[in-house]
Amino acid sequence: MTSAVGLRSERGPVLLSLMVTTGLVAIDATILATAVPTIVSELGGLSQFPWLFSIYLLTQAVTVPIYAKLSDIFGRKPIILIGIALFLVGSILCGFAWSMPALIAFRAVQGLGAGAVQPMAVTIAGDIYTVAERARVQGYIASVWAVASVAGPALGGLFAQFDVWRWVFFVNVPLCLLAGWMLVRHLHENVERRSHRIDYAGAALLTAALSLLILSVLEGGQAWAWNSWQSIGGFVVGGVLLLAFVLVERRAAEPIVPLWAFTRRLLLTTALIGLGVGALITGVTSFVPVYLEGSLGVPPLIAAIGLATLTLGWPLAASFSGRLYIPLGFRATARIGGAITVAGAAVLAGFAWNPSVVTVAVAGFIIGLGLGLVATSSLISAQSSVEWNERGVVTGMQMFSRSVGSAVGVAAFGAIANSYFGESSAPNPDDITAGSAAVFLVVLGVTIAIWIISFAMPKAPALPVTQD
Repeated sequence: MTSAVGLRSERGPVLLSLMVTTGLVAIDATILATAVPTIVSELGGLSQFPWLFSIYLLTQAVTVPIYAKLSDIFGRKPIILIGIALFLVGSILCGFAWSMPALIAFRAVQGLGAGAVQPMAVTIAGDIYTVAERARVQGYIASVWAVASVAGPALGGLFAQFDVWRWVFFVNVPLCLLAGWMLVRHLHENVERRSHRIDYAGAALLTAALSLLILSVLEGGQAWAWNSWQSIGGFVVGGVLLLAFVLVERRAAEPIVPLWAFTRRLLLTTALIGLGVGALITGVTSFVPVYLEGSLGVPPLIAAIGLATLTLGWPLAASFSGRLYIPLGFRATARIGGAITVAGAAVLAGFAWNPSVVTVAVAGFIIGLGLGLVATSSLISAQSSVEWNERGVVTGMQMFSRSVGSAVGVAAFGAIANSYFGESSAPNPDDITAGSAAVFLVVLGVTIAIWIISFAMPKAPALPVTQD
């Protein structure tokens, strides 16, 4: 591992560049969905369009641990710049795509870039700010997602309406160039340079194993049946490769994922919380619009307002969380956030049979407040438990957990909803209400699990305000 290093940075401009960089991923996550009908009408491939999302999520998730480890060796700056460059190239290629298979392939390139961008932004913030400051900074970064949740669908709908859907991707070009230029200009790392033994075998095995496992989760029950040879084979082969990866890592001089990461209770519990957070976000953001539009017949804009309260509550609570974990500690803050999240999910599930935009908006805001506390405190506690040369791996572990949680959530919640929606492309309002109510009940179960796991976090003393 590289020895310590630190950064010499102009923190304000670096934070702004991190927010712009995060905006790349945040906008991309929200802008595409509203433009899909227009894209399909021009390129065709109606049965293939779900891969636009699956392939992006897959390539993003499987590369996070590799980028994270490389950042601990070579520094954050080259890795995040590589990520921005890949995202830029992928966006340009997507904008010129001539068919649905080509667009899917180019989305994979975007995902490769996103796999570096998001965890590196969070890691750099952890490097240049003290423990006391990180909550406020995470609130700023989370606010980017709040803006994107409103701006993304609006831009996507606007581009689709004027039949210029390719600008869904071209809009990333100036953002990539701006973010890259700001990071080159303002972020200055001081990394000790020495020879390293890159764990190529571990990287290859991990990528192959995670690709098969996540693909099996994403496509099971969709592209093929859960009990089909494709699904069973994917899980079996992926599991065998994962076991081989563990064996290789035990002997590697500089493993991609050090096995000590799985022996520390704090890292395990916070990773499990991240898993639940990823699943929870998927369950709420994917089904609240469907629920409101299908059961009440409200327009998409009103449904988006019902969802936007979640992304408003998160950055508010994240910014405030430092005032809790400084005097109370990370575990107590996570418990408080977990309890608030359970309360919000209980409102959502309890009133699901009586659809109301106001009720959903209130529930979403409460869930957002809870998530802002539990997600921020668990992430910062994990980052604060290690030195610089381990922080990339630890942050990558947290981000990867959220990605896996999202993938599992897509599969699990989709299967639950489809069991009520049936085969119809336009299920009736009663079926939509019933399916959404079932999803929200499971969402409540996930929030309870997050709250319970927060009690397993190791106790740490209250933090001094000046601690770094």
